[in-house]
Amino acid sequence: MNLVGIGIVILFIASLVFVLRRRILLLLGITSAVKGGLKSIKQDDFYDEDIEREAITPAEILKKVRRIEIKTKGLSKQIFAGEYHSAFKGRGMSFSEVRGYQYGDDVRNIDWNVTARTGDPYVKIFEEERELTVMLLVDVSASEYFGSGEQLKSEVLTEICAVLAFSAINNNDKVGVIFFSDQIEKFIPPKKGKSHILRIIRELIDFKAESRGTDIGMALTYLNNVNKKRSITFVISDFMDKGYETPLRIAARRHDIIGINLTDPREVDMPNVGLLRIRDAETGVARWMDTASAVVREEYVRQQKSYIDFFEKTFRKSGAGTVNIMTNESYVNALMRFFEKRMK
Repeated sequence: MNLVGIGIVILFIASLVFVLRRRILLLLGITSAVKGGLKSIKQDDFYDEDIEREAITPAEILKKVRRIEIKTKGLSKQIFAGEYHSAFKGRGMSFSEVRGYQYGDDVRNIDWNVTARTGDPYVKIFEEERELTVMLLVDVSASEYFGSGEQLKSEVLTEICAVLAFSAINNNDKVGVIFFSDQIEKFIPPKKGKSHILRIIRELIDFKAESRGTDIGMALTYLNNVNKKRSITFVISDFMDKGYETPLRIAARRHDIIGINLTDPREVDMPNVGLLRIRDAETGVARWMDTASAVVREEYVRQQKSYIDFFEKTFRKSGAGTVNIMTNESYVNALMRFFEKRMK
């Protein structure tokens, strides 16, 4: 047999091995890898399975807190100050002071006691009762430690929480936080003040959840139990969970609920990179996925988008607000659009 014939045989054998290997892997259940709603990709460019366990020194924490404070505090003052105030109204009007009557003043606001005492007409001045309570329901499950770009979802989440918190205290509102996974991880009661906000940012940066799963319904039920008065509640999560319709409906009757859904581009657009070993960050289950198969990629995307569709439908049905944010896009623009829509 000449060299050409030997080369053809070798190529044939290599092709046969490749085909057989692929078929065996498929039979072992590669294409079913997406059925369970996998929430992270184990690949060096996309995911570090130990990232949520990395230790951060106190000096690094303070440095990160300061960086986030500078960035988000500026945003809250320069961009969101008026929008936040207008989007979220106070509880009513309260008496502020009296002043002399001016042409055009509503005669119904005349203070007759002061007018009779002084001999000149005076009117009552009212101002909005501004103090509100803002609650941040923060998802700290393992799926938040995923990112295919410059930032993990957890890092974008931290900045969004900081912007909302600074916007709240700039308007003299209280801010509280509920950290949740598939259990309540920590509750920080609502308070005012810069030191309180910095504590919240520090917790967001260095928080280590005890559990890895997600239970949004449980978090909403806990909100109702610990906060009896009406509040503005932001639920910040990737919403990779279902079955929270009833708790959301009950919570929305008492609170002004806004869901902020964080999505990484790779969660809705699986690339064709051949055989890929993926791991569900919340269950720890690892499987092979044949991303060369269009059917597998489409099923993966369909599963991921089903969470987004459920989020949109359920929140809209409950009368709650929604904000969708891609981690590779500006969350500032998304929040601005939401605030402007609320003001209309």
